[in-house]
Amino acid sequence: MKIQITGISGFVGSNLKEYLTNRNIDVTALSMRSSNWISLIEDDADALVHLAGKAHDTISSGSSEEYFAINRDLTIELFKCFLKSNISDFFYFSSSKAVADTVNGVLTEEIVGNPQTAYGKSKWEGEQYLLGQELPLGKRLFIIRPCMIHGPGNKGNLNLLYKVVLKGVPWPLANFVNKRSFLSIDNLCFLIEQMIYSKDVPSGIYNFADDDSLSTNSLVELIAKCVGKPKRLWHIPTTLIKMIVKVGDILPLPLNSERLKKLTESYVVSNNKIKKVLRIQKLPTTSIDGLRKTIMSFTERQESDLNT
Repeated sequence: MKIQITGISGFVGSNLKEYLTNRNIDVTALSMRSSNWISLIEDDADALVHLAGKAHDTISSGSSEEYFAINRDLTIELFKCFLKSNISDFFYFSSSKAVADTVNGVLTEEIVGNPQTAYGKSKWEGEQYLLGQELPLGKRLFIIRPCMIHGPGNKGNLNLLYKVVLKGVPWPLANFVNKRSFLSIDNLCFLIEQMIYSKDVPSGIYNFADDDSLSTNSLVELIAKCVGKPKRLWHIPTTLIKMIVKVGDILPLPLNSERLKKLTESYVVSNNKIKKVLRIQKLPTTSIDGLRKTIMSFTERQESDLNT
């Protein structure tokens, strides 16, 4: 079994490479930064996992054109090469944000996309092109929509939350009541492996998420427990918080409207479809265990930095 991965040096790519290699799968990299990347596609690979892309950020860096050039146009070029190759499976890592920036209820694969950001729109348009192409016999197309991915080595809002709790700073957003889905990198790697080996999994769109969702307040409590700090939740009126963070939209402050949204909104993603086709009831890593592993990795990294 041979798998070729774009974006292999990133957080997901490096973890997926290690996971698959440890299971005796031959993993190779396809660097799309190279001017001759088309010639580097390995025709004898069993699957091509397309992770490379311009990630969503909270400071609106980069132009809209850059999102579309990388997330849509480059994907189209790669898929055309896949169709001409002998590779059987194509995995396109899209995002739940390609469907909706805000979720009312539970996000399923059947919901029609209505993205509001350049990032979401570029992923959505990439999806639509791929879905509109006729697949030759023996080939499969998997569009993967992960929610917020986390794990050791990951940087982002979880790390920001960790630092707030570690410093003993009270969590000022406790008045926001929400539920969020997360995705452990361990569950992501497990699902990719299962899909590769399960030849009866049909082409289509699949959400990736852990089995259970958590509130941000519960996450703060979990972090506090992991680092041995008391949980400190402040119930400041939400209207006041929303007024304050508008300053962060102008000045480089730790909290702006986009980050506030990510930390406090409800965003529940269903993983029922992928579990049904794989005939599994539970993913191997629970939401709590996966988050605990990520949180403890922050502590280990901090201790390592102090010792160097």
